[in-house]
Amino acid sequence: MYRKIVFPVDLTHIDQLARALQTAIDLALHYKAEICFLGVTGTAPSAIARTPHDYENKLAAFASEQGLAHGLTTSFKACLSHDPTIDTDKTLLAAIEELGGDLVVMQTHAPQALDYVWAGHGDTIAARSQASVFLVR
Repeated sequence: MYRKIVFPVDLTHIDQLARALQTAIDLALHYKAEICFLGVTGTAPSAIARTPHDYENKLAAFASEQGLAHGLTTSFKACLSHDPTIDTDKTLLAAIEELGGDLVVMQTHAPQALDYVWAGHGDTIAARSQASVFLVR
């Protein structure tokens, strides 16, 4: 049913992605699907990487670790954004389409008051992506 699962990942909060990651792994194993780990980074140094190339290497290592640990086919795509705080949704949507993902698995949080004013990334991806979207709390 699914052949490519796209898993948007924020490497600075990897410890908070356990439930969504396990969901993506379970689905990939069940459907014998690939998981593509998708990350967005800026050009400025961040807490996780000093350069976009450094970020790409860390995302590649994470994808490889997951593939080896769970016997999965994995890939990765690091997207560069001039302003990730504003462009993340647009960048994710474009990458999901480019990758040909047919399922997106994302971590989300319980709705808070501001979410009714500004939608979270998961809300936006679910509303605008052509792929099926599985939001995990």
